[in-house]
Amino acid sequence: MRLLQIFTKISLSAFFALFKIGFKHPLFILPTAKATRKCIALSNSYFGHKHHENGPANAFRHALWNFLIAKYCSKRSKNNDSVLAYTQSITDWHESAFPNRELAKKMDLHNNAVGRHLFKIHGAIAVSDFVDILLQETKKSTYITQIDGFTNYKNQLVHIKNEA
Repeated sequence: MRLLQIFTKISLSAFFALFKIGFKHPLFILPTAKATRKCIALSNSYFGHKHHENGPANAFRHALWNFLIAKYCSKRSKNNDSVLAYTQSITDWHESAFPNRELAKKMDLHNNAVGRHLFKIHGAIAVSDFVDILLQETKKSTYITQIDGFTNYKNQLVHIKNEA
């Protein structure tokens, strides 16, 4: 039922774009779904509802999601370049299918890229060990207020909502 609700919220063109991605990478569909469920469960466990806001918890979720997609898909393909390209295409698709304010979208795309970068470095370690690393990185997440502020923080988590 939840999947049907999601498909009713996207445009027909977004649906066909998703179908095209899935058709090109059918072996990655189930690992992506598994990664998404695991990411939400871990994010809920560590941050509760805060990961749905635009603070450091959201940065954690986006980086973790990309890491997990790449990690789980790499079990189906040993070509990490292909896995990372797919991970970017599916998460970029998500950001375009579910529109957000410009600054929030830029933040999400940035943190997605950080997750893929961290996969290149830590892809061989256990998920629990990676979560420990990512929690430390989340504590160092930088507050950004302008679109042009992202360039100074390549490979570092950023957020646009300051937590009190």
